Amino acid sequence: MSKKCKRCGADLVSLPHQIDGWGEYYACAGCEHKPEGCTCEPKEAPAQPFARRIKLTRASEIEPEPVEWMWEDNGRGRIPSGALAVAAGREGTGKSSFGIWMAAGVTTGTLPGPLLGRPHDVIYVAVEDSWKHTLVPRLIAAGANLDRVWRAEVEISEDETSTINLPNDFALLEDSIAHNGVKLVILDPLISTISAGIDTHKERSVRMVLDPLARLGDRTGCVMLGIAHFGKGAGTDASSLITGSGAFKNVPRAVLAFAVDPDEGTRVMTQSKNSLGLADLPSLAYNIESVKIETKKGTADVGKFVFCGEAPRSVGEILASNGDDSEQRNDKAGAVEFLIEALAGGWRKTTEIQEEAKQIHGISERTLNRARKSLAVVAKNFPTGPNGKGEWWLALPEQSATLPDPEGKGAKP
Repeated sequence: MSKKCKRCGADLVSLPHQIDGWGEYYACAGCEHKPEGCTCEPKEAPAQPFARRIKLTRASEIEPEPVEWMWEDNGRGRIPSGALAVAAGREGTGKSSFGIWMAAGVTTGTLPGPLLGRPHDVIYVAVEDSWKHTLVPRLIAAGANLDRVWRAEVEISEDETSTINLPNDFALLEDSIAHNGVKLVILDPLISTISAGIDTHKERSVRMVLDPLARLGDRTGCVMLGIAHFGKGAGTDASSLITGSGAFKNVPRAVLAFAVDPDEGTRVMTQSKNSLGLADLPSLAYNIESVKIETKKGTADVGKFVFCGEAPRSVGEILASNGDDSEQRNDKAGAVEFLIEALAGGWRKTTEIQEEAKQIHGISERTLNRARKSLAVVAKNFPTGPNGKGEWWLALPEQSATLPDPEGKGAKP
């Protein structure tokens, strides 16, 4: 086995010399100098593959910083910057409209907090709602800067796009956030952006998506707002009602719960979780107001999310009252649930709703009317009867503006 030069790695060769007679010495084959005098360029050592190891950092080397809040309510932090947050509630409570409200505040620099007066871009990942029929009209009604709102899709071929798929598209999402200076990403609904290969009812599986999503927010300073639904279960802990595994409430730093109060006839938002701030923030009342906007194809009646002060009851108290033994309260809560399901996705004739409520569900007209008031159900007259006779139809307020007019015997083609 040949010897190697310690400087350049070349073989050493034996060369003769005549000093006090013939002899020999070892020299580098490249320059014929002794190893300690080799003039060849040193050879770089081959890069070693990265080895998994523990990285230790002294706490004294980490500079402490105060929490920066993206959204503050009267100086009290609601959603921290660079965090994963969830807005959750039952169908028809207005949680997606809240996402629109947040997007409008960020893009116009009107959101209370450190972004006030500093507009930034927003990425909106919508899986269920139509952009031209629902989201853009709602954004206009909310006063958003449409030039700063981005619809996010993934191109999977030259002429085909798909919904963002997590965790597979994390790198693409991070590039888009960094390139556009995005401060808010809305995933609506969050569960629909998770890969089909992830079991959303197992915490460990869901954390494979939510943990990296939270770290992505922390790296970029961008809030990741996921819209989530409540399951069919009962209970007073709103966070525990989120459909799927417990990771949907455990990983986010903020959880906002939304509900309709059948007793007060109002809608309520409660801070169900606030890991980095105050735990006893007051619940806020809100409405979905009807706003008319002009489009090239006519006038659209759109729902707009509006806060209207502190609420007398929290979402937890509403959930608790819906589960007590009061017959009247239970009847009204049942009627509210019936209307939300019966009116989801389309106009329904008032007479059909009344008949279905009474004959199938045993709901009296008085109880049904109380539930309609609680939900602020929209009633409109359309010429759908014989010979164009007017008939009354019902729809949920947040859907009425984007639904096509119902057709009937008297409706024009």
